[in-house]
Amino acid sequence: MIPWLGSAPEFPPVSKALREPNGLLAAGGDLSSERLLAGYQRGIFPWYSASEPILWWSPDPRTVLFPHSIRLSHSLRKTLRKHDYDIRLDHAFSEVVSGCSTPRRPGAGTWITPEMQAAYCRLHEEGHAHSVETWRNGRLIGGLYGVALGRVFFGESMFSRENDASKIALAHLARYLEQRGFAVIDCQMTTEHLLSMGATEIPRAEFCENLARWTTEGVSAGKWPREACAQFFETVKHDTA
Repeated sequence: MIPWLGSAPEFPPVSKALREPNGLLAAGGDLSSERLLAGYQRGIFPWYSASEPILWWSPDPRTVLFPHSIRLSHSLRKTLRKHDYDIRLDHAFSEVVSGCSTPRRPGAGTWITPEMQAAYCRLHEEGHAHSVETWRNGRLIGGLYGVALGRVFFGESMFSRENDASKIALAHLARYLEQRGFAVIDCQMTTEHLLSMGATEIPRAEFCENLARWTTEGVSAGKWPREACAQFFETVKHDTA
């Protein structure tokens, strides 16, 4: 059995999370900004479908990507060198979240419910949640969003409407975070896609121990500067030459 959360933004220790399903810790509560941020600081995130109560997770091991360790395939390097796209930060956050909520295949559901979308848009307005967007010819073709606390970026989801659009966004995010002293990108769940780009698994205990320090370091909350795109694009282009 897992505990049912009350009105206070409190969580049980992550060591109490279930082994199967891996990381399920608690249910209930709400998606207030206070509770979401309290969860992230402890290595806990919400993930549930529309037919379920809010479920809170902290899997072990934890999949992370260290910004300097991102791995770019030959084909992605070629795409980055072409630069037939634009990268924007925090330009169309709600559109990115909406794009991520679109089912990957006909008839499939989505865990990014309207309630979840509203919660992360609030975090964005408060300066905690951010988007990295890939544009081509004035059209949003892919991107990602997540939450930044201290020196940690907690990735939530990504989407593509054209080949490699989300990978392009992730490549730029990694370089942007590396240049600004971020320690890690939390990928939450393990996928072959993320592993192919350099993500790795670490013990949850190690991850949470580092979070206590990482989330209290670095810059404070606030919108990311849109002009930063031009600054770090040249670095990404140089790295792929």
